Amino acid sequence: MYRTHTCGELRATDIDQTVVLAGWVQKVRNLGGMIFIDLRDRYGITQLTVDEHATAQLKEAASGLGREFVIQATGKVVERTAKNPKMATGDIEVILEQVTLLNASEIPPFTIEEQSDGGDEIRMRYRYLDLRRKPLQQAMMLRHRMAQIVRNYLDKEGFLEIETPYLIKSTPEGARDFIVPSRMNPGEFYALPQSPQTFKQLLMVSGYDRYFQIVRCFRDEDLRADRQPEFTQIDCEMAFVDQEDVLGTFEGMAKMLFREVLGVELEGAFPRMSWQEAMEYYGSDKPDIRFGMRFCEITHQVKGRNFPVFDAAEYVGAICATGAAGYTRKQLDALTDYVKRPQIGAKGMVYIRCEADGSYKSSVDKFYNADDLRAIAEKADAQPGDLILVLSGDKKQTLNALGELRLEVGNQLGLRDKTKFAPLWVVDFPLLEWDAETARFYAMHHPFTSPKAEDIPLLATDPGRVRANAYDFVVNGVEIGGGSIRIHDSALQAQMFQLLGFTTEEAQAQFGFLMNAFRFGAPPHGGIAFGFDRFCSLFGGADSIRDYIAFPKNNAGRDVMIDSPAPVASAQLDELFINIKPLPGNS
Repeated sequence: MYRTHTCGELRATDIDQTVVLAGWVQKVRNLGGMIFIDLRDRYGITQLTVDEHATAQLKEAASGLGREFVIQATGKVVERTAKNPKMATGDIEVILEQVTLLNASEIPPFTIEEQSDGGDEIRMRYRYLDLRRKPLQQAMMLRHRMAQIVRNYLDKEGFLEIETPYLIKSTPEGARDFIVPSRMNPGEFYALPQSPQTFKQLLMVSGYDRYFQIVRCFRDEDLRADRQPEFTQIDCEMAFVDQEDVLGTFEGMAKMLFREVLGVELEGAFPRMSWQEAMEYYGSDKPDIRFGMRFCEITHQVKGRNFPVFDAAEYVGAICATGAAGYTRKQLDALTDYVKRPQIGAKGMVYIRCEADGSYKSSVDKFYNADDLRAIAEKADAQPGDLILVLSGDKKQTLNALGELRLEVGNQLGLRDKTKFAPLWVVDFPLLEWDAETARFYAMHHPFTSPKAEDIPLLATDPGRVRANAYDFVVNGVEIGGGSIRIHDSALQAQMFQLLGFTTEEAQAQFGFLMNAFRFGAPPHGGIAFGFDRFCSLFGGADSIRDYIAFPKNNAGRDVMIDSPAPVASAQLDELFINIKPLPGNS
């Protein structure tokens, strides 16, 4: 046996036992007469001690150990003289009797400790070393535990875990596909699935009325903190259900995860908000409702006072920051600079301080008297001591900018506590969105989303007003999951394809297999997919999903550890009948 116990297992009840441990040397402290070695594995750290009674040979072997050496250690568990309450094994130590070097290590490029001195790039390059650190180990263990809870819950709810293909057909909707050339079918390509969407619908046609899969998905899109080219979904589909059935089932799953993993009991039904309300009052389809600061439209209150910025605006909106009237001019200028960033796009910001004595101080005092400012404050439900912040311009852009401003002020006022959770269902999305550049409609979610039954007549007369049977699960301003009730009627699906600009031939070529399947008795069905990596990072209190993926890509989509993507040999390309064009600017 390489070990009888792990490095996080021994306690005072094990005193006087002779044990064998194995792991990595965290550090060595040679005090001359005694040597202390911290031995680490993924379970914890145990202190090994070479005391004054040790043989010269043992002392020499222990002195030669370095960081990250892999060793086997045999010794007797004793009570520790200077106990360490910060360590789970801090009441004991192991008096070393024998040490075996299993593998030496070069000096690691960064310290493998909770707070490492390595930057992102070098830790990504040596990811296998970074994964030895406790925060990464905790992230991997959290991910594992959540996966097991999900599987157990769905199993008890009658779901079957069924795998779907990774080599599928490329479709034009959604993000870019990763494509894979087929050697056996020259000139033809597979695509890696952005989701198992059509396959899970086919499983409903096949009679497997409750399906799930914790599945890898792929999208060739620009990266950010909560996005990777390959990611994991909890993918689910149900037959003979309506929207209420789906929301009820997966609200139960979310509650179990919060309870079992975080010890957080979420009482009652999760609140629901229409997409229209979310955009109008929060400027986002994934609002953070841990705090208030809902938008207040004051367009009619502020027009006609000869202030050109407001008079020319399509929309003027305000937020009220409770108790923030003490913001300094420097802080207000910083907020103005924030909303003027290109990615936010506001032209400026107006403020109104509601002073403790009931008076008002504003950056537009020249145009608005005390009664005008009082009327705005009343509309914004502001009280003495509050701060009103106002943006104006094109409505869509201003709502977005107000949403960003709200989140920034929420951060500054400490209102976005990561230990508090505010789940929300956003419902009643538009079915379609119009793209002016291409002069056509696109599916807001995907082409298989069912319209609300009462809105189906509008498909022929006013498609932009049709609402979808779609829903998103949002927690703390992060979209964790989304889904819809699907179209299961061939004629309605054909009408949807027509609205999206597909000819009959194009629709048949891309999705004929699904439309043909619907001819053989498709049940009403719907489902949802949760971003598993996002769910894990939410529970772990992280802003990025990267630490919850064992081997992620960097922001350029590269795996710097294995240096991928990389060129392939000409012979491989010849087998696939592929020629590589020179890059622009290269001869």
